[in-house]
Amino acid sequence: MRHTFTLSLFIFFLLTSFQFSMAQDFNSVMTSAEYVFNQDKIPCVTPAQREAIKTETQNNIKQLKQENKLAFKESNRLGGHPLFIWPLQQAAGFNYNNTWAISGYVDHNANYPNQLTDYNCGTRTYDSASGYNHQGVDMYLWPFIWKQMDDSQTEIIAAAPGQIIAKHDGEFDRSCNFNNNIWNAVYIQHNDGSIAWYGHMKNGSVTTKNVGDMVSLGEVIGTVGSSGNSTGPHLHFEIYTNSSYSQLIDPFSGTCNGMNTDSWWNTQIPYNYSGINAVLTHSAEPVVFPACPTPETPNISNSFETDDTIYFATYLRDQVAGDNIHLSIIKPDNTILYDWNITASTTSSSWYYYWYYSGVFDQEGEWKWQVSYGGDTITHTFQVGTLSIEEETMETTSLYPNPATESVTIKTPRNLQSASIYDVSGKLIKNIFFTDNVTYTIDLSNMAKGMYFLTVVSSENDQERFKLIKK
Repeated sequence: MRHTFTLSLFIFFLLTSFQFSMAQDFNSVMTSAEYVFNQDKIPCVTPAQREAIKTETQNNIKQLKQENKLAFKESNRLGGHPLFIWPLQQAAGFNYNNTWAISGYVDHNANYPNQLTDYNCGTRTYDSASGYNHQGVDMYLWPFIWKQMDDSQTEIIAAAPGQIIAKHDGEFDRSCNFNNNIWNAVYIQHNDGSIAWYGHMKNGSVTTKNVGDMVSLGEVIGTVGSSGNSTGPHLHFEIYTNSSYSQLIDPFSGTCNGMNTDSWWNTQIPYNYSGINAVLTHSAEPVVFPACPTPETPNISNSFETDDTIYFATYLRDQVAGDNIHLSIIKPDNTILYDWNITASTTSSSWYYYWYYSGVFDQEGEWKWQVSYGGDTITHTFQVGTLSIEEETMETTSLYPNPATESVTIKTPRNLQSASIYDVSGKLIKNIFFTDNVTYTIDLSNMAKGMYFLTVVSSENDQERFKLIKK
């Protein structure tokens, strides 16, 4: 919830690590920082709001039953509880490796304050001096949390099929503190009678389906926001066995989970789900921690000149102290510019590192920035030098119309294999693969108005870049 962070800057020249390959004019500085979500341990809903939610869902269930529209039947309980899929997914058109991290599990220690036990007997949860013990799983956006929210980058999906028994939308969604505001949320009852709460949704994103309508497994029901008692964009996911709310459920199975013996996940993720959320290149230092709720300035770019300073960043989830992180910068001819390892010094649910380099990009073409951590190996490609091929190879290639509204056609005598559209920040918007080598028309109807860059690739792997205006 709180968008606060501990900024531990480890700024140093990596002369020792890179001595084997460094020129005298080499310039590299590493910066690392931790992001701590909900550092002030702010409850997601007030006691009064919680009781109001229970009453509303119970009344709606009663009404649906009276109208013979309630999907749940008591006999269904014999079938066992649902097995959830993960309730978050990255929206189409975005290309992070992952977009979220976990800040808090259910608290199994009923005492307070600061008496914490999560399902794994750890302390990745919270309580409050007033007696609140965290009753759900908090999944926050990472990295660039406010920009992610503004772009609707992370969707909330139904973790199990069921019936909508309540929903709420229209509330302010840029909360940065405890404010007693009501959250935007969807409440779904499953076939066995259990109920899932999906809270803190972005204003205007809540599904248009009505109370009583059914939702399928994986159906989008909203996007992540920061409505209600929240200090940053996240999903609060809370489960109960029935509409009387007599039994809270922790969907994770573990030694210290006394609520339920088995997991409610189809595939339970590890307690420390170490991995890479994003591997990016930047034209300037990324602004990762602006004042809440100001959107971040990522300064993402995938196009540089040979004399540019390039910022290389990786954004990690569930970093564990002592873990190894392997990094490589690879030239267009597949030789290694730099290859090194770092050892994580801190355990954190979210951490990032970046380095910047200048004066070492001696080849034009497609470079690779590669990071391996937690079982992930992510390769990010970027261009150094001109993106266009020699004029004589594609001099007759053109776009029409440009500016365009619904579609654009590439006119060329050559055979094209693919095209890619990037926004001005360098983010990939669309990939197109051509099969007939005759018609090269690209649908733009779902793209926002603005300026883009279109890169076309011939069957000989030649490339050319065009400026494209969508109006």
